[in-house]
Amino acid sequence: MIGVLEGFATIAIVVAVGWLLAHFRVLGDGAEVSLSRLAFYVASPALLLTVMQGTTLDRVLSTNLVTSLVSFVLVTLCYLAIVRLRWPATSFGAQLIGSLSSAYVNAGNLGIPIALYVLGNVAWVAPTLLMQLLIITPVYMALFDSDARGEQPSLLRSARGALGNPITLGALAGLLLAVFDVHLPRVLSAPVEMLAAMAVPAMLVAFGISLRRGPRPVTGQTAKHVWTIVTLKTVVMPSIALGVGLALGLRGQGLFAVVVTAALPTAQNIFVYAVRYGREVGMAREAIFISTVISVPVILAIAALFHLVAGA
Repeated sequence: MIGVLEGFATIAIVVAVGWLLAHFRVLGDGAEVSLSRLAFYVASPALLLTVMQGTTLDRVLSTNLVTSLVSFVLVTLCYLAIVRLRWPATSFGAQLIGSLSSAYVNAGNLGIPIALYVLGNVAWVAPTLLMQLLIITPVYMALFDSDARGEQPSLLRSARGALGNPITLGALAGLLLAVFDVHLPRVLSAPVEMLAAMAVPAMLVAFGISLRRGPRPVTGQTAKHVWTIVTLKTVVMPSIALGVGLALGLRGQGLFAVVVTAALPTAQNIFVYAVRYGREVGMAREAIFISTVISVPVILAIAALFHLVAGA
């Protein structure tokens, strides 16, 4: 329980720093965009490279990964079905941001501390983290690039866009280093690690700035849309993960891990992507903020429920 609160408190403090910087006008009006671009083009690729190069393939190819992937796909399909019925005029770019906000979990800067303190081992969150980095992110980056160019997505364009995206390149570079057991010399690894350390703080500070300078959360015309996303993320996704995990034979700590991971809030990465591609920045910001607040009691309830079942 304490681990959950510590993980959320860490994020809240850094976001509050960004809010204060904006409130006292320490940073200029373009700081939010500049920090997001720094995270997108430099820090995040470096972070993904460092994470991936230390990962073994047996952690990637697991039942937890399959459960996470199936849960992501099912929640995304639920979101798209709802959008088609309730908001048929939603643009393709907005649907990309909305579907990611509904199913892309904060497995990095929040998932890792929760995995350590609640699940007892960071390895439990690795399959979801890698699934998002190696499968989901490249696909969505290619779709974002196609949408930004005004092109219809195709297999060739998606592959070309993915290979030219810094986020994807960082993850692939790290995976290749891991597969071939290559270790970068210290003169290269040290600056990469230094740049990687900026990723999460830059994202969180940029998010805090946007909270101060943007409108109050869920008060505009997108309020119902945002609450739909938050419900899918914090309630529907962990429920689906529970069902899929049980169907695939997961029990005990393994099942607990995938359900807790699925209940994590929307990742700050989605805000960075929204800023980078100019698609539904407000909706992404609000979904992250509300889902982060709501996921605290949800994860605490899940932990308590599994504790009761295990003790029964």
